[in-house]
Amino acid sequence: MAALSSPLRVCRGILKELRAVHGSSYKKTLAYNYVMDQFRKNKVTGERYCRAQQEAHHDSHTYLCLLTSTRNHMLLHNLYRGKGERSQEEAAGLVGLRLPTQPGGKGWEK
Repeated sequence: MAALSSPLRVCRGILKELRAVHGSSYKKTLAYNYVMDQFRKNKVTGERYCRAQQEAHHDSHTYLCLLTSTRNHMLLHNLYRGKGERSQEEAAGLVGLRLPTQPGGKGWEK
């Protein structure tokens, strides 16, 4: 298993993702308060090795990965999503064709 980055780096990464979602008022959100409380509660102490702290660190690293992946997915989705139903003229124009017109000018064609 790859080594996890430091808890401070993971915390900063999560806060960066929250800032990207909520803007400058991210410190007023419930998610910010919850994340900060969890990191303070699972702070490393020098006296003992705590398995629960390691699990919390792994969970926070996984949550950071989820937030980052979700943001990247939404960026790609908005970039490459379909434009909806196209008219016949637009679809023909995409492949370099033109629709035939009615000769004689009946007045009903465009």
